[in-house]
Amino acid sequence: MPATVTLDPLGVHCVFSDGSEYRRPLRVRRRVELPGLARTLLEGVTDLVHPHGQVDSAGGIDLYLTAVRGFTDWLVEFGFSGGASDLTRALLARYWRQGVRSSQESALRAMLRCADDQDQILAPDVRAFVDGRLFNTGERYGSHQPYSEAEWARLIRTCRDEVDGAFRAFCAAREQASSADGPGAALRERTAHHWLVLHHGPDPLVNEMADRGSFPFRQRYGVGLRAVLDPLIPTLDVIIAYQLLFGAYTGVVPDGIADLGLDDIEWAGDEKILLSYVKGRTAAESLALSRQATRLLEQWLDHSAVARRFAPEELRPELWVRFTPSGTWAGERWLAKPATRLSICAWVERRQAVDEDGRPAQMTGDDGLPLALHLHRIRTTHDALQDRSHWRGSRRSTLDPNRSPGIEGDHYLTNTTPSQREAVEDIIVQAQEDLVRRALPPLVLATAEMADLVENYPEHMKRLGLDDNALAQLLSGQRDVFTAACGDQMSGLHGPKGKPCPARPWVCLLCPLALFAPRHLPNLLRLRAFFSRQWEQMTTAEFIPVFGPYAHRLDEILTPDRYFSEHALRAAAAEVTDSDVELPLRPEEHTV
Repeated sequence: MPATVTLDPLGVHCVFSDGSEYRRPLRVRRRVELPGLARTLLEGVTDLVHPHGQVDSAGGIDLYLTAVRGFTDWLVEFGFSGGASDLTRALLARYWRQGVRSSQESALRAMLRCADDQDQILAPDVRAFVDGRLFNTGERYGSHQPYSEAEWARLIRTCRDEVDGAFRAFCAAREQASSADGPGAALRERTAHHWLVLHHGPDPLVNEMADRGSFPFRQRYGVGLRAVLDPLIPTLDVIIAYQLLFGAYTGVVPDGIADLGLDDIEWAGDEKILLSYVKGRTAAESLALSRQATRLLEQWLDHSAVARRFAPEELRPELWVRFTPSGTWAGERWLAKPATRLSICAWVERRQAVDEDGRPAQMTGDDGLPLALHLHRIRTTHDALQDRSHWRGSRRSTLDPNRSPGIEGDHYLTNTTPSQREAVEDIIVQAQEDLVRRALPPLVLATAEMADLVENYPEHMKRLGLDDNALAQLLSGQRDVFTAACGDQMSGLHGPKGKPCPARPWVCLLCPLALFAPRHLPNLLRLRAFFSRQWEQMTTAEFIPVFGPYAHRLDEILTPDRYFSEHALRAAAAEVTDSDVELPLRPEEHTV
């Protein structure tokens, strides 16, 4: 059986699919309330463990044990003393309607269903009630809002100061201990403490304090156990700072960071790391770390080297191995588990400060309250602030290739900082202006007379803002490009301002700075022939987004007797050979 109920003490013993075992009593210090009902519920838990059910981790088991403890404690306060067969609809409804968390309600319903499937202990109406709808459906989680730029800067600075300060103290202590020949006679000296920890590890000191007591230990070493171990054995506070900073630098999901091992780190050269991690909701993913994240990971590997050397063999491959002098309720001192939510909240509470002007500092939010630290918000903020200066508008334009565009848009990119919203609004304004420019009619002259230009297109002349000399150059051909005459090649409309326009020849067809004259007819017809060749080798879905708007404008300009006579069009067509060599094309643009 993958899971069984233990009787002394009452609890569960599980073997998960990865071969690991988990033995957990229902109560540690207090006596079990309503042991008969509690055992029945635990019997239901055994049917929920893999492969019979979906529970396959210690965290999943703890959820059900918490539900059992909460339910039995409430029943005792209510005055109930029976077993599972004595439960009624009214009693269950009263318990669930008082505001039990939806996860606890779901767990209790699942245990009651499994227990009833085994022994048919529930009355039919109670079983139907248990199978019914949840009272507490829970609050749907929306997308996480990123931290403000000021909060994010304080979080980074606080973590950075903590890990760097701890690492400097670690390096100094290691150097002192390495240069000493032994602890010496003065055990109250810090060098003696460092030598003992560096050469023998923390376990002998813990055992000594347990045998002799806390007061004799302080008399001998001058300080308590934790102070003796510092700074060679990193504390939980330092590890929390490392993990928060690593998440801020990489954007890796919290469960992926917590489960990292040394085998997940692959060096690609001397200065690049390829990190493999597992995202709980999907599968294995990988990430090439930035230089900043690589240096932080190198620092942690060095910082944890002493602790890792004395850790149990099975924990040494874990990345976040740590030592807890006081131990856990199960007597474990060496751990590789993530910090609990309470530990992280306490870490934030201890780092509250304001500067001399009363502004928030360290882990204080913009509202002056302790910063609400949520690990997934760190990931969201990392993505929100990620540099997109090299984005080129590809169809696969997500920041994280492991996410779909829909998920990224709904849960990450909708949460923006004020500066990002301002940048997005600027992009929208530019796009709207571009649509307006494209809707303007083409500037086409049947003759090369300046008077015709000024008379027929007064609005264009006002918008171009050209003097008489510039207009003369425009009409004479001195400002010609392949398909038209350009009003200002340095305008920056399609490229960097102050540099020649890099646009492709067909882009001029929709440009508000382009002027088309009879001398441009041969090149315009060559461009039409190029569009025809591209149409033959591309599908409609491929051609329309790339060349469709330009082909439509070209047909408008070359409509006989609209701007140019049919005779002029025939004369220009005689110069066209229908070949790619007639156009200034890049290698990838040639017709196959």
